[in-house]
Amino acid sequence: MNDAERIQFVIDKFAESGITITAEMAEKLVRLCDFMVEYNKNVNLTSITEFEEVVVKHFVDSVLPFFMVDIPQGSSFIDVGTGAGFPALPLLVVRPDLKGVLCDSLNKRCIYLELACKEIGVRAEIIHARSEELGRKKRECFDFATARAVAAMPVLSEYCVPFVRVGGSFIALKSVNEDIESAAGAVAKLGGKIELIKDYNIPNGDKRRLVVVKKISQTPTKYPRSSANIAKKPL
Repeated sequence: MNDAERIQFVIDKFAESGITITAEMAEKLVRLCDFMVEYNKNVNLTSITEFEEVVVKHFVDSVLPFFMVDIPQGSSFIDVGTGAGFPALPLLVVRPDLKGVLCDSLNKRCIYLELACKEIGVRAEIIHARSEELGRKKRECFDFATARAVAAMPVLSEYCVPFVRVGGSFIALKSVNEDIESAAGAVAKLGGKIELIKDYNIPNGDKRRLVVVKKISQTPTKYPRSSANIAKKPL
């Protein structure tokens, strides 16, 4: 595909999920794909490198859940354990009104994220930190937190919920194989309540699960605990 065809492909794949994006947004995502795939040759960012797969499994997959919930204009968020920048980077391309912080514990990924933001003209704050340490410094600072991580919901909630202000949300992008309801007790200890569990498909038919935790009270100051304690004794 030439560049024009690739831009149209991105527009079409988002449209299949009911999301309208501009040609300018699609062009930025094409550039992000090219930059990531090239950078991936030296720094391990993703195993998905074919253009069509990147568009569906990284870009649409990152953005679609945020069109299933109401995200007010100008909302602030933190992407916890962002890795190669998913879901934050595609979300900031499609929703440039949002104020994003991308947190990752690996410095070489943070360097990539800084360069990627410059490459596609996205404004974001990149923080190199362990999320449990940052969670004690930036308590209840964000309208929402998000993560597209493989950790179980009780573990992921302890990393993410402390960042969220009361009235905000933790928006988790999960697989359909996890029993989310069993995490209700852990979520409650952190000041949250599971508000939504929604299963859906991305354009290639793969199944996904969206989980929204509403922050209803302040997180007790003992959370988040150290990563060793979180791993050894999940809530």
